[in-house]
Amino acid sequence: MKKLPLSQLDAFFAALAAGQELYIPAGDAGTAAFTPWREGLKLTPALNTSRSAKDLFFPQVENLVDFKVTGKQIEIIENRDPAKPFVIFGVRACDCRSFDILDKVFLAEPADTYYKTRRENGTIITLACTEPEETCFCTALGIDPANPAGDVSGWIAEDTLYLQANTGKGSALLETLPMLEEGEKPELDQPVFDRLPLKDLDWSAFGGERMMEHFNSPKWTSLAESCLGCGSCTFVCPTCQCYDIKDFNTGSEIKRFRCWDSCMYSDFTLMSAGQPRPTQLERFRQRFMHKLVYYPSTHEGEFGCVGCGRCLQKCPISMNIVKVAGTLGKEETP
Repeated sequence: MKKLPLSQLDAFFAALAAGQELYIPAGDAGTAAFTPWREGLKLTPALNTSRSAKDLFFPQVENLVDFKVTGKQIEIIENRDPAKPFVIFGVRACDCRSFDILDKVFLAEPADTYYKTRRENGTIITLACTEPEETCFCTALGIDPANPAGDVSGWIAEDTLYLQANTGKGSALLETLPMLEEGEKPELDQPVFDRLPLKDLDWSAFGGERMMEHFNSPKWTSLAESCLGCGSCTFVCPTCQCYDIKDFNTGSEIKRFRCWDSCMYSDFTLMSAGQPRPTQLERFRQRFMHKLVYYPSTHEGEFGCVGCGRCLQKCPISMNIVKVAGTLGKEETP
């Protein structure tokens, strides 16, 4: 275990940034984001960022490859950014767990080489939560916000930052920081997590065992009728992984882009034969069935949700996975 006085935090960030790109959560509550560190940039006082650090491994938009067509010849132009090491400081336990979920999708064979390269070059320093929001429910999903994972786990207690390496990558990073001193893990106030209003959410009714019961539930009609289909929940979700790929003709070459997509949109998975989910009800059902049923049925019971609470905060009509799980769970549990 290492420790550092918070008065030396700027020097700590400078030392990290000297060896690789450093991202820290900066900005005000509601708009905080992982931002490239520069001198004078301060750590946000907000509990969490508006969006997770998923963007740094799976960008919202990226240019995958270009093609140049000359007659009958096609030239493939590799233009991905060269792999560079980077550090993300201040990732919360819920968002750190989301990387495990994304890994199971993007690193399954055949692995997504764009995502894989970023994961191999990224080092994650987590930060424990001491005052979670009322919308947080990570503990209901087996996540301990006071003991986050990552390459390095971090805790702030009083005027000191404590750091513990969990991986070889994390140990190698801490060894490059001579300002760190030996220390012991601090005692944190645990009871606050027991008072969270959503801590007792029951997920036992979900998983793959009763897939068709949930799929055919008549409750989807009333749940979906108020949904605007805006996709806000999917774009702030740290575990959503859907994307679209499109080619654009610039006149001199073809540029292929990948961008995030949302199962809540009417043109999601649209094919020449038509839309496989033509109604908002079907698209709404798809999103929550994936999180609560489909994903756990193929990943040893692990849910596709980490309880970060962003969808609760951002949905304009206050429809979210907690309400869906509560409504379906009450109905489907014998």
